[in-house]
Amino acid sequence: MNLKEFWNNYKGALIGIIVAILILATRLHNLILVIIILILGAFIGNYVQQNKEEVKTKLKAFIDKM
Repeated sequence: MNLKEFWNNYKGALIGIIVAILILATRLHNLILVIIILILGAFIGNYVQQNKEEVKTKLKAFIDKM
């Protein structure tokens, strides 16, 4: 297997590894994690606001099981 075949077969993995190394080296993973948590919080908050009664019923049932 020559270098060209290797690159064609594994370029996605190699690019992913390089990007991961850059993210870890620059500590961008902390920022990315914070952004993901903020977005998840926004989606969860919006879901709860749109489905108040359903969430209240499910939460009450969950608490009753405990």
